[in-house]
Amino acid sequence: MADNNPFPGENNTGHIWDDNIRELSNPPPGWWMISFWASIAFFIGYGVLYPFLPIGEEPTKGILGWTQIGEFNKGLDEVNAVRAPYEAKIKDLTAKQILEDDSLTTYTIASSKVLFGDFCAPCHGGGGQGGPEYPVLVDDNWLYGGTVETIEQTITNGRKATMTAHANILKPEEMEALVKSIMDGKPTEEPLYAAKGCIACHGADGKGLQVLGAANLTDKIWRFPAQDQAESVRHTIMHGVNFAGDPKTREAIMPAFGERLSKDDVKKLAVYVYKLGAGQ
Repeated sequence: MADNNPFPGENNTGHIWDDNIRELSNPPPGWWMISFWASIAFFIGYGVLYPFLPIGEEPTKGILGWTQIGEFNKGLDEVNAVRAPYEAKIKDLTAKQILEDDSLTTYTIASSKVLFGDFCAPCHGGGGQGGPEYPVLVDDNWLYGGTVETIEQTITNGRKATMTAHANILKPEEMEALVKSIMDGKPTEEPLYAAKGCIACHGADGKGLQVLGAANLTDKIWRFPAQDQAESVRHTIMHGVNFAGDPKTREAIMPAFGERLSKDDVKKLAVYVYKLGAGQ
C-alpha cells in the first residue's frame, strides 16, 4: 500500500495495492440506490398488508386479513363448486349406473386418483401394477370376479380367503407332481388334483371358484410371483394361505374399507378399479 496517493484528483481512499489497485470512494449508482430504497419500502408495505412479525404465539395479522388457510379454503370452495353437480348425481346412482354415463365415468376416474393413491396404492402400486405379494389390478384376472358390484363388495368388506396347508398331507413325490402340473397350466391332467381335494376349491376345470376366491391354475398368472416360480408354488401348496397353525403360511388379507370411506367414495373407487383393469 502506498503512503502517497499517486492518483491526484481521483476520488479514492488513498489505499493503494500493487501500485495501481485502489479503493474508490464513489457513491453507488442511482439505479442501485433506487432499488435499495424500494426494497425497504416493499419490506414495510408487506409487513403492513400481510401477516408478518411474530408477537407471542401469533404473527401480526396485516390489514388485508390474508391467511394461507383462507387462500386454501377459497381454492377448495372453487373446486367443490365445480364438483358439486357430479357428486350430487353420483350419490343417487349405483356404481354400474355411473359406468353407463360417460361424463360421470370420466369425472369419477379423474376425481378418484387421490383416493386410490391414499388407500390402494400402498399395496397395489400407484398404477395398479401390484406390489410384492399383492394382486395386480390392471389385468382381467380376478380372484373373486371383476364385475363392478363385486369390486365394490371387496372394497367395502375386504377379503380373506383360506387355503389348506398340504405339507403333512402330500408325499414329496406327490407334491412335485402337483407343482409340475400347475407350472404346465394343466392341473386337471394330474390324477392327484382330484384325489387330494384340489378340485373342491379350484374347480373341475382348474380355473378356480370365484365365490371362494380360489386362483385359476390354468392361466400361468401367479398370485405370488417369484423368480423361482416353481418354489413359490411349492411353498403355497405346502403352507397354504391364511392357514392358522402354520407360521409359514401365506398372508393374503384385503382390509375392509367400508367403515373408513363413505359409500360414495367406495362407489367411485370401484369404478376406478373396474376401468383400471377393463372390468369383466
